[in-house]
Amino acid sequence: MWLELLFCFMATVAFGVIFNIPFRLVWWGGLIGIMTWFIYSLLPDLGLSQVNAAAVAAFTVAFSSHWLAKFKKVPVTTFMIPGIIPLVPGGRAYSSMLAFVEENYVNGLGLGVETLLQAGAIAGGVGFALSIFSIGKGVGQRYETHR
Repeated sequence: MWLELLFCFMATVAFGVIFNIPFRLVWWGGLIGIMTWFIYSLLPDLGLSQVNAAAVAAFTVAFSSHWLAKFKKVPVTTFMIPGIIPLVPGGRAYSSMLAFVEENYVNGLGLGVETLLQAGAIAGGVGFALSIFSIGKGVGQRYETHR
């Protein structure tokens, strides 16, 4: 597990460098990536499905990214994009396409559905955290016109 977390930290920091995140902040993104992978790999051992684990981990990434962005006074995407990299189901999408190419349609369809569900869970977790941080900011309030 420690080796996985170390590689996750290095990969998240590397993506932060690729996305031109300032050097003083790239380490925070690495820590968020470690937290993300820890949650994502721990929850299935506790009985949750991969999809639910992805949703909880994505919520954690988004929530901590919003909080840290307020604390450091930088845009949320500074921490959100590298922090969510460990959740991207690229390997599963590749396996799905490989199954279709090998004419194993049933397996490819199952893997494709799992990939789409995990991607939707990631989007849902990020959206839920965004809605929490949007409470009280005037989103959706009606503006009165002055005559």
